[in-house]
Amino acid sequence: MLRDSFGRLVDYLRLSVTDRCNLRCLYCMPPEGIPLKPVEEILTYEELLRCVRVAVSLGVRKVRVTGGEPLVRGGVVDFIRRLSAIPGVADLGMTTNGIGLAEVAGALRQAGLGRVNISLDTIRRDRYAEITRRDRLPDVISGIDAAVREGFSPVKINVVLLHGLLPGEVDDFLGMARDKRVEVRFIERMPMGCLPSEGYVSADRIRDRILSLPGVREARSEEPSAAVRYEVRGFAGTVGIISPISRKFCSDCNRLRITADGRIRNCLFARETLDLRSVLRRGRGDREVAAIFRKAVITKPEGHDLCAGGGSPATEPMSRIGG
Repeated sequence: MLRDSFGRLVDYLRLSVTDRCNLRCLYCMPPEGIPLKPVEEILTYEELLRCVRVAVSLGVRKVRVTGGEPLVRGGVVDFIRRLSAIPGVADLGMTTNGIGLAEVAGALRQAGLGRVNISLDTIRRDRYAEITRRDRLPDVISGIDAAVREGFSPVKINVVLLHGLLPGEVDDFLGMARDKRVEVRFIERMPMGCLPSEGYVSADRIRDRILSLPGVREARSEEPSAAVRYEVRGFAGTVGIISPISRKFCSDCNRLRITADGRIRNCLFARETLDLRSVLRRGRGDREVAAIFRKAVITKPEGHDLCAGGGSPATEPMSRIGG
């Protein structure tokens, strides 16, 4: 089992399969996008599968596939099938922007994907086009409906709280949680990406709005979770709050990240990373790969130093780190 120097059990691996994305969200990248890594620097599916096999042998049980946008990489459905077949992978999920999800939701479910997180910051079409620089909201809504229909559990909607958030937009999402079997999660934007120190919105006001709903109660979880979840009488789904800035949850952090170009991050905001790709491509055995994982865990920091006004954010964009 992987346990860090602060006693935290690390059993969750986030796996970025690409740094490419078909959106250009204002807070993530400029209109022209970011310089992409050469294809030869991106880990192959075989290399990613090997990493997961080693990680599982060390006690990792939960794996999440991320990007960039994972659905833009060819062959991802077959990759999910092979990933889900690895003994010891007990919980397999994906984070996506949802644009291409409707077309492959059934295939992903049959391949063994169990849960899906869909990034969506507004359900107003004009605002969506403004935030993402693409007019694709109907595709995302179709993807959400397809995920619910195919039986993914849970289907989570990740809502980043942006400067300029309209009061009615929060109620839009509460209405979605009322009508659909989804978990809507309001997330404080972290100071990274474009204009990293500007536009912070505390989740406290959103929490107050949720707690004002009739029949609301906090839902308890036995597993470590970044979210504080609430159940509301009469809602088909649930709502939640993730507050990495105002109410940081580092003491429960149980995750590592592998970037698309093969580096291990032991904290989302880490400035130092470990070079996994070179170990994989120099013919080293699984023992050496396992040693990199162990080093990442033992050097995992106690927490980040970010605050509402900034801090020391990672220098890489989120599309390259993996969400």
